[in-house]
Amino acid sequence: MKEKKEKGKEAEPVGELINRVLGKYRQEGDQEIAKLWDLWEDTVGEPIAENTRPAAFKGKILIVYVSRSTWMQQLQFLKKDMITKINNVLGEELIEEIKFRIG
Repeated sequence: MKEKKEKGKEAEPVGELINRVLGKYRQEGDQEIAKLWDLWEDTVGEPIAENTRPAAFKGKILIVYVSRSTWMQQLQFLKKDMITKINNVLGEELIEEIKFRIG
């Protein structure tokens, strides 16, 4: 069924609409994950950044998607250093744990 367009209302780009709607429901952690996305390669280094991407915060846990299980195993050994570097970049102790997932 076709709805009538309100007079005087311009069409809004979908991206702006989505950002506006999500902005009402986002948690503060989303700002940190966006900042971390921008600084990811500088923080963890190029080889790791090419095979990983930060996905989300769940409390003080950072979820990171990893390209392969071999990377997941290797990153377990580097986890403590990564947590320190990430917290330094973010300027506060936001992360206590990193969970790696294939994705």
